Amino acid sequence: MAVSPFSSNRILSVFAIAWIFWVLMHAATLYWLGFEVGMAAVDAGVSCTLLLLASLVVSNTLRFYTPGKESYFNIVAWCFLLTLIAVFVSRFLLLYLYSDDKIYARVVEKSLIIRACVGFLLITGTAVLSILWNTLQDQKENEKRKTEAERLAREAELYNLRQQLQPHFLFNSLNSISALIGRRPEEARKMIYQLSDFLRGTLRKEENEFVTLEDELNHLQLYLDIERVRFGHRLATEITKEDSCDTLRLPAMLLQPIVENAIKFGLYDTVGQVSITVVARCIQNYLELRIQNPYDPDSSLPKSGTGFGLTGIKRRLYLLFARTDLIETRGENNIFTTIVRIPQ
Repeated sequence: MAVSPFSSNRILSVFAIAWIFWVLMHAATLYWLGFEVGMAAVDAGVSCTLLLLASLVVSNTLRFYTPGKESYFNIVAWCFLLTLIAVFVSRFLLLYLYSDDKIYARVVEKSLIIRACVGFLLITGTAVLSILWNTLQDQKENEKRKTEAERLAREAELYNLRQQLQPHFLFNSLNSISALIGRRPEEARKMIYQLSDFLRGTLRKEENEFVTLEDELNHLQLYLDIERVRFGHRLATEITKEDSCDTLRLPAMLLQPIVENAIKFGLYDTVGQVSITVVARCIQNYLELRIQNPYDPDSSLPKSGTGFGLTGIKRRLYLLFARTDLIETRGENNIFTTIVRIPQ
């Protein structure tokens, strides 16, 4: 069932003004033909009120019945029938009220065709406007449903992207804990505590799509503490940020897969100590995050792609901001750089 066009105060006001104007014009025409003001007003009031009721009947009918391309004739026939009813009811009422005035009765009889034509145009016009209104409302409703479906699909995909990161990181951490239990049980116990804190923070972040930079960096630090237990002295990290960026917001769990990607290509592909740097800056209306790690350009790993981490981040940024230019990667002088810009 479509929403009535008269549910809009604006349309209702326009319709009321138009009806009053039509009543006045009808009465003025009769007065100009020589009839008394009272008689002209009664004729206009009765005739226009019946046409108004017929128009409302058509409009209300079209709320429940949507005509197809082959059904417009039914609407025209319905408008014609309502016109005949309105005209002949008004004729009966007017002749009953002024039965003694032969001149007026003759004018009413002679003008039935004109009244019917004008009434048919008005009622049919109301029907056309109602069909257009209902079509517009249907389009808005369909667009609303489409937008809602797209939003739910986007949220589901974002959720799946976040969930894919957890098992990947969790399996690596559990394997490291398993390797440490026999040789270094204290470090294994410490790593379990750190992993517990990290996962607890991850669950809290699931409730919010966006977090502040300060919260994201604190969560990233938990991840780095776990990785330091895994890799020991080989992993060094440096995080710098502008103080004015602390309150800027970014998607939750954005940095962890990027840094994980940096560790993967930095530590797995080189020997010796590796330094991972994270720099956060405020540039105009963007929060810029720059992550750098050393890599060997002659190895096979960088050539195989940037891995699920960066691919998932790129997809996630597109879903959130509908832009594909927010992440950039490049390798220069054996340094692999990932730059992410978050609109503010």
